[in-house]
Amino acid sequence: MRNFEELRVWQDARILVKNIYHLNSDCKDYGFKDQIQRASISIMNNIAEGSESGTDALFIRYLNTSKASCSEVRSMLYAGEDLTYYSVENATELRNKAIILSSALYKFIEYLKKSKQDNHSGKDIDE
Repeated sequence: MRNFEELRVWQDARILVKNIYHLNSDCKDYGFKDQIQRASISIMNNIAEGSESGTDALFIRYLNTSKASCSEVRSMLYAGEDLTYYSVENATELRNKAIILSSALYKFIEYLKKSKQDNHSGKDIDE
């Protein structure tokens, strides 16, 4: 069992959520605001759900969903910039954070896949 609060990817996702909510605090386009906030929350919550899903295979599925939500947030940040809801600087900063988080999720997924392979290699300890 994993304690998701100790996972760096979850901690970083939590910060991204806070930043997204702060950036949208004055946004009057409620549909847009709701969509980007839901996508950011999805990143954080899927990491948490996956950490307690019971198997690495399920955890990897949840992490892949989190990674996809990172892309959605990045896409929404471009839209927010194009619609002049956000400054170029704010949108770029948060896109970079989302890219870094997505990369960390990818590395974590690869680590879990490798650990799963190593645990099922069939080698005897005495070999």
